[in-house]
Amino acid sequence: MKKPPSAADLRGLARLATEATQNVTRIAEGVHQSVWSTLGMPEGDQPGKTRGITGLVYRSVLDITGAVGWGIDKAISGFESTLQPLLKAIDEAGPESPQRAAMIAALNGVLGDHLEASGNALQLPMTLRVDGQIVMTGDAQGQAIVEDELGAMTGVSGHLVLMLHGLCMNDLQWRSSKSSQSHADRLGAADDCTPVHIRYNSGRHISQNGRLLATLLQSLVDEWPVPVRSLSIIGHSMGGLLARSAFHYAAEAGLSWPSQCKAFVSLGTPHHGSPLERAGNWVDVILGSTRHTAPFAKLGQLRSAGITDLRFGNIRDEDWQDRDRFERSGDTRTAMPLPAGITCYTIAASTAPRPRAISDRIVGDGLVPVASALGQHEEGDRHLEFEPDKQFICYGCHHMQLLYHPEVTEKLLTWLAPLHAGGKALVE
Repeated sequence: MKKPPSAADLRGLARLATEATQNVTRIAEGVHQSVWSTLGMPEGDQPGKTRGITGLVYRSVLDITGAVGWGIDKAISGFESTLQPLLKAIDEAGPESPQRAAMIAALNGVLGDHLEASGNALQLPMTLRVDGQIVMTGDAQGQAIVEDELGAMTGVSGHLVLMLHGLCMNDLQWRSSKSSQSHADRLGAADDCTPVHIRYNSGRHISQNGRLLATLLQSLVDEWPVPVRSLSIIGHSMGGLLARSAFHYAAEAGLSWPSQCKAFVSLGTPHHGSPLERAGNWVDVILGSTRHTAPFAKLGQLRSAGITDLRFGNIRDEDWQDRDRFERSGDTRTAMPLPAGITCYTIAASTAPRPRAISDRIVGDGLVPVASALGQHEEGDRHLEFEPDKQFICYGCHHMQLLYHPEVTEKLLTWLAPLHAGGKALVE
């Protein structure tokens, strides 16, 4: 039986529907005025706006749509007190629906920055989770809130493995539907460590999430029920960039947790960007190149800040601040080396069944080229120095399969097992 949406879900979706209708109306008005301009008809009081009766019609559509959206929001709010006991009972009846979690995660990946800016109830806070329980939350001010569940945990290890998901994903997607065990499950069982999962709004700028993650990790280490002996971080796709960003901001703030971090592993991380996002950027440029198609460029610009950060792999505020993220430009990042004092590993994937220079370079895992995942760059200061024995290419594997591919699991066990020796739980 499907779990019905909560009042917050309904309210958030209603707001998005309202905003989508208004934006399509604005696009239509822009096209209308573009055509009229070629006939010598003047614009309205703003660029792309019509005037006279036509302008009145478009303004009426926008106003009515806004009023309807406001009415829906108020109606849902009015019924919420009645519905809340039922919704709470449904929530408490069992674990969270993977389907809802996947939908919300995808929505945050595509529109997360907008959801945050508009205060939409569908935006995801950053949370750290152990065995599905939230143990720490990042608040709107960028501070860590330690949940009661953290202090109540027993049977935990002093060796932690942090799992960072990628764009549009969530912490429940680290396993295949055909397998009951994930990378974290195998590491926890074989290496006697405690997996910690993150869930976050992947549509925000990576640097914003990186700064918050750095703060949460310090609180996690400080508040962990037993002394933390080691921390390993595994990041898939955007998650690898998020980890590098957190290392940067931790060092900038003088936080101590990086000194306890022994290993960092990136899986299919676009360290130097993804050609697909750069292609999306070209779509913006092409659509914006003529008067008639310029209004449609707004559709291409629905991509979140997190997505556009993947164009070249932005991990610092300076990589995107004071720049139009939809404007065609080259790679303006400041070179950022791998974190010092931490053993760094990387795993790339190729859909080719065996090594092939052309497919590795062009296709890679379907989303990220092998060279980008391995940190390779033709400019020396941008090249990431992963040692040869700490690199691995998984062939016959696409980007998402890195989340659960058995060859990846075995490589993680080989690399990380020596770090977790003697990690038996100190709290029973």
